[in-house]
Amino acid sequence: MNKKRQNNRSLTALPLHNSLLVFSELETFSPVLAFQYSRYLSKVPLLRFQSLKLDQIQNHNNCGFPSLFSLSKCLNQRILFSGYGFSFNKTKWKKNPFWKIKCCSLDQGLQPRPKLKQAKVDIDVSGRSNFVRRPSVGLCSQIEKLVLFARYREALDLFEIFEIEGGFDVGISTYDAVVNACIGLRSVRGVKRVFNYMINNGFEFDQYMRNRVLLMHVKCGMMIDARRLFDEMPERNLVSWNTIISGLADVGDFMEAFRLFLIMWEEFSDAGSFTYAVMIRASAGLELISIGRQLHACTLKMGIGDDIFVSCALIDMYSKCGSIEDARFVFEEMPEKTTVGWNTIIAGYALHGYSEEALDMYYEMRDSGARMDHFTFSMIVRICARLASVEHAKQVHAALIRHGFGSDIVANTALVDFYSKWGRIEDARHVFDKMTSKNVISWNALIGGYGNHGRGPEAVELFEQMLQERMNPNHVTFLAVLSACSHSGLSEHGWEIFRSMGRDNRIKPRAMHYGCMIELLGREGLLDEALALIRGAPFKPTANMWAALLTACRVNENLELGKFAAEKLYGMEPDKLNNYVVLLNIYNSAGNLKEAADVVHTLKRKGLRMRPVCSWIEVKRRPHIFLSGDNRHPQRNEIYQKVDKLMLEISKYGYVPNQKTLLPDVDEQEERVRFYHSEKLAIAFGLISTPYWVALQIVQGHRICGDCHEAIKLIARVTGREIVIRDASRFHHFKHGRCSCEDYW
Repeated sequence: MNKKRQNNRSLTALPLHNSLLVFSELETFSPVLAFQYSRYLSKVPLLRFQSLKLDQIQNHNNCGFPSLFSLSKCLNQRILFSGYGFSFNKTKWKKNPFWKIKCCSLDQGLQPRPKLKQAKVDIDVSGRSNFVRRPSVGLCSQIEKLVLFARYREALDLFEIFEIEGGFDVGISTYDAVVNACIGLRSVRGVKRVFNYMINNGFEFDQYMRNRVLLMHVKCGMMIDARRLFDEMPERNLVSWNTIISGLADVGDFMEAFRLFLIMWEEFSDAGSFTYAVMIRASAGLELISIGRQLHACTLKMGIGDDIFVSCALIDMYSKCGSIEDARFVFEEMPEKTTVGWNTIIAGYALHGYSEEALDMYYEMRDSGARMDHFTFSMIVRICARLASVEHAKQVHAALIRHGFGSDIVANTALVDFYSKWGRIEDARHVFDKMTSKNVISWNALIGGYGNHGRGPEAVELFEQMLQERMNPNHVTFLAVLSACSHSGLSEHGWEIFRSMGRDNRIKPRAMHYGCMIELLGREGLLDEALALIRGAPFKPTANMWAALLTACRVNENLELGKFAAEKLYGMEPDKLNNYVVLLNIYNSAGNLKEAADVVHTLKRKGLRMRPVCSWIEVKRRPHIFLSGDNRHPQRNEIYQKVDKLMLEISKYGYVPNQKTLLPDVDEQEERVRFYHSEKLAIAFGLISTPYWVALQIVQGHRICGDCHEAIKLIARVTGREIVIRDASRFHHFKHGRCSCEDYW
């Protein structure tokens, strides 16, 4: 009996690291102890928590614990892992058996949750209830370790033992850890579980833990419950006020944030840099630059105007309120220009369309030696997309890899999107295949890219691969793949995917998806079926649906149905120029000159004028812009001579200028200089400025006209060049006398 008591005492007195040993190690250590430990484990219903894997820890060589709780410093409380000292020396971890253990809780599947046991309660003579608590040092320390290494889900799974058994003596440091786990996962269910357990287990909250619980609710978006907790707090300090105010600003309730800020100011007459940064952000959300200026003045008077968070908030506020000059002034006055500061000013320039200035700021940031992050690179890639600068994007791509962000999902998705939009679909696929992890946006970008390039089969194949990898598509995914089917005429695939939206994925088709199907029917000449689809839609037909039908009528030269669709569009979009132009093309094609003249008269009466358009090509990292009949380029004589020579050559292959079609979005002057349309000038310049093996890439802001489309097919044939044109609707790949759109756009 004495020996048994002695062994029991030795079990409870085991150090923390010995209590975590696997059963085989305990058996080697002491057979009697192993037997008693197995009896203890048999009482724990969740057997999966016997195996806890911390193999990732072996990569942390000689690192100490970071501070997980930023607020504890303000409150002078140091409660994290009190009584324990840990050293993550690599050699010691190799000897430690923890890393042989693995947690398989996530592989167990969903099981019915057992009924929670209530903690045992003793009633004393005076009638007061006292919880009977059981020690839980081993479990608590495991939870804290898991949270320390950001294994939040496993920590909450382990916390379930407390919920099921009930009555454990859980310390404040463990509660602090599970609060961090809930915040890290943004788990509403986790918040409810932890908070309910704290209440049911009789936990006595101090000011610090009240603030922590409040922060947990705020970070998980539970603002109604957070506001109730805040209102019921017996005492509030600056941390409490900052937490609720920042939460309101995060969810966009800026007016309430300001109201509480004024109440706090009356109570404390004090605020720190964090508070001012939040309120400056709120003024940006309200787009009230006057309030933002007042807050700026207050920060200067209080001596915190140079604070990094305040400065970045001011740059963001001035940028969003339209004063980029003030934003630049604040940036220049920053004593230390941080990565966030650079990113904020670059984003400000990009927000207002100053793409070239934003790109210049990026190069200035690079030359200053400032550290760049994945947000920097993803922003610059999007700016390059706006500038249509492939060469700049390639430089950014190389810099992204050099700085160690080659596997970053945000930056790589931006690259996939850029290469897809600017004619480098093979480069986009290369980046996509190299990505170690992908999200639905990554898949959507490449599927949409294949569709815009007229490569529908590849888009459908990628969509099916996405489903095989159990990535859930969203409505953007279906829009991309249905658009790809419509561009390539994949009728069977299109209809099957359209039907699967509601059947297999519980996604209701929207007007954009119906527009793709109308275009698909129009491509096959099934205009009556397209009209029936519009009338059978479960919602009121939208302008884009009628526009798809009108375009189909133009291609199929169906005058009567085209007039009907145009009348519907006039009622919805009476001032949209393109609707009139498409109908005008229909009348011209049918030879109805009187009706065409009526449309032109309507355009003049409404004051709608077709804009001059431009095309541009990038040669040696410099964009060259051309208008129709342009005489401003320094090489204009060579360009016009090249155009004349090309027209002469393609005329031998049967080219005859089309005199009927009036373009969308172009003016009558361009019709008089048909031989010298902007895209023809850009192609001629590209042919005389680049080697014969280089594919030409042209960008234009309007849809390519039928005459230029026929001419460029023949130009690609006689020159042997591949010519890629991105117009307002899609990509056109001209090669060997053919176009990827198959003459439907």
